[in-house]
Amino acid sequence: MKQELRSPTLDTIEMVEKIIEKFSGEFNKTRMWEKLPREVMWSTYLTILAYLEEINKIVISDNGIITYIWNPDLLKKVRLRKSY
Repeated sequence: MKQELRSPTLDTIEMVEKIIEKFSGEFNKTRMWEKLPREVMWSTYLTILAYLEEINKIVISDNGIITYIWNPDLLKKVRLRKSY
């Protein structure tokens, strides 16, 4: 039987992102997954991690520690600066 792949909902992506931001640099993939407030399938979680890493919101170290690197304040400063 072929397993159907499911895309995560925006709510689920945002929930995972908020937990990663809260516990940034503290936990590996498994422990971070266990911190989620509601159950998320492991495969869905891995899809979300890959997405967040691809859009440069997180980095995952060689030992699996997840760190939130997104900096919206810096982005605002860059967007507001004058071009020379």
